[in-house]
Amino acid sequence: MKSMAEAPVSCDCFVSLPPGSRDDHVIFGKNSDRPRDEVQEVAHYPAASHPPGSMQECTYIQIPQVEHTHAVVLSKPAWMWGAEMGANDQGVCIGNEAVWTREPVTPGEALLGMDLVRLGLERGDSAWAALTVITSLLEQHGQGGPCREDPEPFSYHNTFLLVDRNEAWVLETAGRLWAAQKVTEGVKNISNQLTIGAEVSAEHPELRSVAQAQGWWDGEGEFNFSRVFSPENPPARMELAKQRYKGGTELLQQHDGSVTAEVMISILRDKPSGICMDSGGFCTTGSMVSVLPRDTSLPCIHLFTATPDPSRSVFKPFVFSDCCTPVLRVVSPQFGADDPVRKKPRFQSQVDRRHDLYKAHQVALNTMETNPDEGLAIHEILRELESQCLSEISAMLNGEIPGEELGDLFFDCVDTEIKFYQ
Repeated sequence: MKSMAEAPVSCDCFVSLPPGSRDDHVIFGKNSDRPRDEVQEVAHYPAASHPPGSMQECTYIQIPQVEHTHAVVLSKPAWMWGAEMGANDQGVCIGNEAVWTREPVTPGEALLGMDLVRLGLERGDSAWAALTVITSLLEQHGQGGPCREDPEPFSYHNTFLLVDRNEAWVLETAGRLWAAQKVTEGVKNISNQLTIGAEVSAEHPELRSVAQAQGWWDGEGEFNFSRVFSPENPPARMELAKQRYKGGTELLQQHDGSVTAEVMISILRDKPSGICMDSGGFCTTGSMVSVLPRDTSLPCIHLFTATPDPSRSVFKPFVFSDCCTPVLRVVSPQFGADDPVRKKPRFQSQVDRRHDLYKAHQVALNTMETNPDEGLAIHEILRELESQCLSEISAMLNGEIPGEELGDLFFDCVDTEIKFYQ
């Protein structure tokens, strides 16, 4: 497998809480920027009970399983157990970002940040509960291991945006250390850098003593987490992230007070800011937007592309229900013990992880690039399909669609999109 010269610049996460949102909704959004040819699948896992003493196989290591796990829907690189972003049936959404700090990245295999995203969703019934799950597992098992499907090792620390119907938490880590900031109103975004300053709402009990022992903080002045723990010579990708962070903040602030799902989708599609990435060896390989009504009698709506480049993809709605139809056409093939991620040394060969929608979308993208007129027609039809999806969301939030029909929405949209491509 050819090694990539540049490292992933990763992602951008956004949240709008009332009064930042137009309606009484919390709006979450994330772009996942990954190696260009990596396949991202959307997978639903129902709630489950587990026998005492059972273990959970994560991407690289096993950890003890809990008695009960929540139902989750995940947008995830097809080769790993964890996820870049996702939601659970409790109304919690989580996304993660790569970050580098003064704490060294520990060599060896541990939990990936993406594993922690999935574990937080499976085990947490609120944003704060998911945060405590992640920080507890981080302290027990650490974070690390190859973050891409490549024999050349590449690892990083992680930051997280955790959101529920009531609040959001920014969680930033440095090795096993961490700091968190609570957000209860307005708009907020994170990128590949530390953003928590002096406004620390919760932290690892040894955070300040470690910083003082390392000589990073004198123990007397204001404790500013990002200033204390950001690397003195940050990698270029972190410098680029500052531009994306600033651009994302400006886009959110332009819509402060009027953020909707449509607005969040438009932000994720913004190419001038770099939020929608489509250059070099990396691109936006998957995107997600969630609408979390404060009114708990209304369903949470989660929209996924399951295909690269949100500017040329359809956001399709997923709603948790008692009868969610499996959508196997956005789930990648399984290779079992023969998977290159399961063999050591890892990633010494390649397999075709493309799912049905990914393959059909590739054909459409090729048409868009080689035949501009036909490509424009395809683009307009895709937008019409998405517009119909968003209309259904509005009907759901107004209680106009029966609950028993909600579980088929994502299946129907994926099926329609594939038929259109064919």
